[in-house]
Formats: sequence, structure tokens, C-alpha cells
Amino acid sequence: MNTAQSARDNAASPHTLPEAEEGSLHELVLQSLDDDQAQDIVSIDLEGKSGIADFMVIASGRSTRQVAAIAMKLGERIKQGGYPAPKMEGLSQGDWVLIDAGDVVVHIFRPEVRSFYNLERMWTLGEA
Repeated sequence: MNTAQSARDNAASPHTLPEAEEGSLHELVLQSLDDDQAQDIVSIDLEGKSGIADFMVIASGRSTRQVAAIAMKLGERIKQGGYPAPKMEGLSQGDWVLIDAGDVVVHIFRPEVRSFYNLERMWTLGEA
């Protein structure tokens, strides 16, 4: 299944997590987001598209408070999982948070902000 199709399927089915290798940082991120009730979790495979990371994960929180809480818990879980502490931006405002965990970059948005930036479309353009 291609990335664009995967993104559409996952957005349409909020209770189905994207696939990830068991025990990986990617799996830890996806499971943490699911545990904290992030919505519309989408994982985009960046292999061959960018050298910044292996995966970009995009999710939504219902409010600025939830966005910040999801991000803080994710950062804690990444450190507890034995990975280096991730870099975070946007935490103080809570409209969006960027979490750079090395191999996985995570964007958590309020729905209106996510719609405005539309990162899924930007990273899946040209795929059929």
C-alpha cells in the first residue's frame, strides 16, 4: 500500500494505528499517541523523500491543553524508552508542537491548525 493510501485509510479509521516495526521508536511514538487519545494519527514514510527522518507522524489533539499534554507525555516516554531526549518546539502555545526524536519527527496540531498547514498533502503529493 502506498503512503497516500495509508494516510487516507488511517485518517478514515481513527482506531487503527499505522503499521510500525515492533519495539521501534516509531512504534513507541504511535502507541503513545494512541494511548493519549490523539486523533487522526497518520504516519508518512520519508525514506527516499528526505534525509531529516525515517518517518513523519502527524496527529491532532482536541485543544491546546491536550496538544501540550500529548507532547509532554510523548517526550517522557521516548526518554523512558532509552532514546535521547527529543527536541520540542511550540509547546508553550499548544496550537502545534513539533517533536524531533531523530528517526521520527512528530507534529501534533489542533484540528484547525492542522487543516491550515496540511502537511499530509505536502508530503504525499505526486503519489497515487
